Amino acid sequence: MSGHSKWSTIKRKKEKTDSDRAKIFTKIGREIAVAVREGGADVSSNSKLKDAVAKAKANNVPNENIERIIKKAAGEGDSANYEEIVYEGYGPSGIAVIVETLTENRNRTAADVRHYFDKYGGNMGQSGCVSFLFSRQGVIAVEQEGVDEDTLMEAALDAGAVDFITQEDVFEIRTEPQSFSAVRDSLEKLGYNFLSAEIEYIPSTFVTLTNPDDIKNMSKMLEMFDDNDDIRAVWHNWENEE
Repeated sequence: MSGHSKWSTIKRKKEKTDSDRAKIFTKIGREIAVAVREGGADVSSNSKLKDAVAKAKANNVPNENIERIIKKAAGEGDSANYEEIVYEGYGPSGIAVIVETLTENRNRTAADVRHYFDKYGGNMGQSGCVSFLFSRQGVIAVEQEGVDEDTLMEAALDAGAVDFITQEDVFEIRTEPQSFSAVRDSLEKLGYNFLSAEIEYIPSTFVTLTNPDDIKNMSKMLEMFDDNDDIRAVWHNWENEE
């Protein structure tokens, strides 16, 4: 995802309908539940849970919802056993696509993902077929309005960030995956609010689509991925995402 289109897309998604918000809450709820089962319900000692809770708060999930999910996952109230599965494939004209899922039914999810690829002019590939085109990095985005660039840059680099990028009306802070939580927490304590904060797949190269049908199909494919509760995130190297 390119910086320009990505932040425009995120801002549009901030204006969600109730059903859209419910879907976001469901997906993040699964992330919290998995984190609790893997590392316990104590946010202070479970870094994965801390990341998931921070993501929930950034997406305006109410605190009572977060607490309820943690308690449910820590007890016996939820029998669903979610597993993390990553699928890779190609969209129209060779767009590289990585699909991260959290599912309790891998057969259903695999069939859905394959169907979306096939229906919109792509194909699902083997593990590793496109991941070499991406690197894993922590990405923290801060809107520029009301923020002093030099002060934020100094704070980010002091906290352990490896890069600071200015694009459009957003400051983008890059970290190594292992230092992501520490950098985010440090900036949060200084009072910064985040447009997004997550460990992402960053493409090394981008592909521009020019065929109107390819653009339409790629947009529809991403829409279908976004609408599926089993799919937590999709990463791609489409340059001119609409």
